[in-house]
Amino acid sequence: MAQPPLHAKDSAAHPSTPSQVSEIAANDERGITTAEYAVGTAAGAGLAGLLYQLLTSEFGEQLLKALFEHVLRLLGIG
Repeated sequence: MAQPPLHAKDSAAHPSTPSQVSEIAANDERGITTAEYAVGTAAGAGLAGLLYQLLTSEFGEQLLKALFEHVLRLLGIG
């Protein structure tokens, strides 16, 4: 007795070959973007905190002052 043909959605839901299984696994990244955004947000917040601490310290103030003086000299203004 012949089996009825599978519909496209049925074959995607029940892969029959290894290549179909790996293709479905490769395309199934629903949760990965949320994790990537979370890691990126945490890294950005950490970097912002580090820069804030650095630039509000005495060393940061001296660094910014020297940088601005150098740029002004290059432009011929200072």
